[in-house]
Amino acid sequence: MKLNGTHQILVYADDVNILGGSIHTVKENAEALIVASKEIGLEVNTDKTKFIVMSRDQNAGQSHSTKIDNNSFERVEEFKYLGTTLTNKHSIQEEIKSRLKSGDACDHMVQNLLSSSLLSKNLKNKIYRTIIFPGVLYGCENWSLTLREERRLRVFENRVLRKIFGTKREEVTGEQMKLHNEELNDLYCSPNIV
Repeated sequence: MKLNGTHQILVYADDVNILGGSIHTVKENAEALIVASKEIGLEVNTDKTKFIVMSRDQNAGQSHSTKIDNNSFERVEEFKYLGTTLTNKHSIQEEIKSRLKSGDACDHMVQNLLSSSLLSKNLKNKIYRTIIFPGVLYGCENWSLTLREERRLRVFENRVLRKIFGTKREEVTGEQMKLHNEELNDLYCSPNIV
């Protein structure tokens, strides 16, 4: 949707994001949205409407609320939009933690399949790639990963891959040994999660 000649509003179903380089621009765009909504018989729900300032300057827009068209909107530090958590500090640590929880839940649901000796490794790989992997990487297109976050994702993936590929038998002693990360990568034959 265009406001003031440029695309400054992202709309998906009933979720609306108003963008702006300053609090003033966001207020102008919000006012324009409220007016446009009223013209077609819609109303902005002030209880559900929040705003977040995403700026390197954390002093930008210090107020805890802002008033637009006699409506007061609360400032928040983070919110969820289309399944992705956005924070005012541009941090994705909480989002990755949430995605890994989602991956753990998916992994838990299919753990009997991944550890079954009746299924081939190829089929288990497909289960991982189609059920668990997308849940973990949902919304990752805009992630800027630190080495710590990359490591957390790799640890998660290696844990799942160990369920898929099991253990190896030590040639000399005959005892079962955990596969090393390099061995998992060789067996997996696909790009890793990062």
